[in-house]
Amino acid sequence: MLVLGVVDALVLGVLGLLVGSFLNVVIHRLPKMMELRWAAECEAFQTAPGAAPVEPVAQPTFNLVLPRSRCPHCDHQIRWFENVPVVSYLVLKGKCGHCGAPISARYPSVELLSAALFAWCGWHWGMTWPALAWSGFSAAVLALAFIDWDTTLLPDDITLPLLWVGLCASALGWTDTLLPDALWGAVAGYLSLWLVYWAFKLVTGKEGMGYGDFKLFAAFGAWFGWSALIPVILMASLIGAVVGIAIKIRGQLREGGYVPFGPFLAVAGLTAMVFGPSSILATLGL
Repeated sequence: MLVLGVVDALVLGVLGLLVGSFLNVVIHRLPKMMELRWAAECEAFQTAPGAAPVEPVAQPTFNLVLPRSRCPHCDHQIRWFENVPVVSYLVLKGKCGHCGAPISARYPSVELLSAALFAWCGWHWGMTWPALAWSGFSAAVLALAFIDWDTTLLPDDITLPLLWVGLCASALGWTDTLLPDALWGAVAGYLSLWLVYWAFKLVTGKEGMGYGDFKLFAAFGAWFGWSALIPVILMASLIGAVVGIAIKIRGQLREGGYVPFGPFLAVAGLTAMVFGPSSILATLGL
């Protein structure tokens, strides 16, 4: 059994490395794709009523597959052997193979985090549907954390499928959450932060979080059930407060003073997956 568990962890860990490489693409390109879509919608909306529709200007293809990845400094197209997860970064010593510009350490970090989470799923559940489901959960949450940190956006393209897959996984018995608990967890997750949002806005006149946070918390409710929401939100709030205070003391707050809440929710959600929601309360002394 031990050997089988190690093999399952290794297989899913390798898969996690490959998925992590793709997540780097998602983290970088999905927000840009959203901006392009919004710009096209705004342009169409601004067309005068009754006016002949303006022929859209042909734009180069930009999605998660095309164009091929290039160095942002010299526009060198990344060759396949320069894109092997983690290995290429080490071989190239963290630099572009053409111009020598530094490559962010985030790329191998995301790949290693994805590999570690996938490997844990393989170790815990073996090569089963629950392992694949929770691996997908890990990949989605990891991507959301980095996207939100970079852009303060939590794309519906990820949060809504994460919610629905959580409900489906519960119905199929791939999680330990019964379907009624998953359903009401999704409802409670969304409504709880929605109410906090409006209470804060009515009192201060400001928006304390975005609707993406509601959807991500609803997705956690679908995966873990309604009873896990309190430990998850407590952990996320505590980490967020500590990090936010540290950033403020160092004078590194962004324009507008915002610190995205999604990354802290993501950390709490992944902690709940690995250690269980009850362990969060125990760690907090509750």
